[in-house]
Amino acid sequence: MRLTRKRLCSFLIALYCLFSLYAAYHVFFGRRRRARAASLRGPRKGAAPAREGRGREQSTLGSEEWNPWEGDEKNEQQHRFKTSLQILNKSTKGKRDFEVQIWGKAAIGLYLWEHIFEGLLDPTDVTAQWREGNSVVGRTHYSFITGPAVVPGYFSVDVKNVVLILNGREKAKVFYAIQWLLYVQNLVQTQKLQHVAVVLLGNEQCNNEWINQFLKRNGGFVELLFIIYDSPWINDMDVFQWPLGVATYRNFPVVEASWSMLHNERPYLCNFLGTIYKNSSREALLNILKQDGIDKLCWVSVREQWQPQETNESLKNYQEALLQSDLTLCPAGVNTECYRIYEACSWGSVPVVEDVMTAGGCGNTSAHPRAPLQLLKSMGAPFIFVKNWEELPAVLEKEKTIILQEKIQRRKMLLHWYQHFKTELKMRFTNILESSFLMNNKG
Repeated sequence: MRLTRKRLCSFLIALYCLFSLYAAYHVFFGRRRRARAASLRGPRKGAAPAREGRGREQSTLGSEEWNPWEGDEKNEQQHRFKTSLQILNKSTKGKRDFEVQIWGKAAIGLYLWEHIFEGLLDPTDVTAQWREGNSVVGRTHYSFITGPAVVPGYFSVDVKNVVLILNGREKAKVFYAIQWLLYVQNLVQTQKLQHVAVVLLGNEQCNNEWINQFLKRNGGFVELLFIIYDSPWINDMDVFQWPLGVATYRNFPVVEASWSMLHNERPYLCNFLGTIYKNSSREALLNILKQDGIDKLCWVSVREQWQPQETNESLKNYQEALLQSDLTLCPAGVNTECYRIYEACSWGSVPVVEDVMTAGGCGNTSAHPRAPLQLLKSMGAPFIFVKNWEELPAVLEKEKTIILQEKIQRRKMLLHWYQHFKTELKMRFTNILESSFLMNNKG
């Protein structure tokens, strides 16, 4: 009996030793075998890139027990992330990748691009044959091309939406503009272009009937028309008013405000540099200025014949006159709206505008109470409006009583308004294009 017990105890001890050896084997050698087997199988698909991109996180997690579902979980998370990103990109792309190309074939195009859109052009040389630039406004990507080398049929058309900027002021310009419109019409008919808008420097007496046949409402292809001067066609549905702007054809620059522009005392009450026409209000203005020595308070330089181009010296003198004068006198020409209004704003000199309708078909004050200069008035232009230049002496007498601090505040207000005016036009222009072109795409 004692022998049997001894054998049983020996058997149990031997069994315990075998179990201990087996457990020790698995503890010390089993993990290495799994690691070797895993290396022979290779990394799970998608797991390696996730670990390689972890950086510092990799050293922390490397000592943790291997999770057999870790790779699949990471793959699933990455898939969900990529799917969400693709959905976001699709929704963003639909909202941002609205592309419009502007073809600038009139000098007013430079006012639109450089002054209103604040866009740059490459090269900067104004005499270059081809100049181009890019800008983003909201969800719209604009590209701009201009220069003598931009000729119908001699450049690639790789966009669907185009704004064509044309000069229709004179017969010769109208003929040139029609050639462009016929070229664009062919592009639309062959489905190379989808949507077209036109910015038109109209006739100063608003005789623009020649473009009627091209408007979409009359069976043509021009969906939107932005026209300069107070045309009776303006309805804010498919025809909109656009500002004349500065004389970019005379190389009038983009002016950056400076401390001295705002704060310095200006030696002249007013200025007028321009051409005097026989029996015009300008002739009446000059006579008023000569009365009681008023012209000695103002920078006045006149000529009898209009000159289309400025010399470097004359342009410098003109800009200096704007900078050194509190007021800039803006008599009406063939049309009430003139470059001088916007050029004065650029230099912080308050425009004194002759607020009269000129001859022609630009409407009348009975039908349009804000005419002339409806666009400027509707946007609250802080100008001095006169109906007759006989009001000028009283305006200048009042000007003498205004202290420098008040003039500084007025300049700031004028420059702030002008910047807001241009920004507002940029946004309106973009919103109109997006609303019209994108809506027609859905239709």
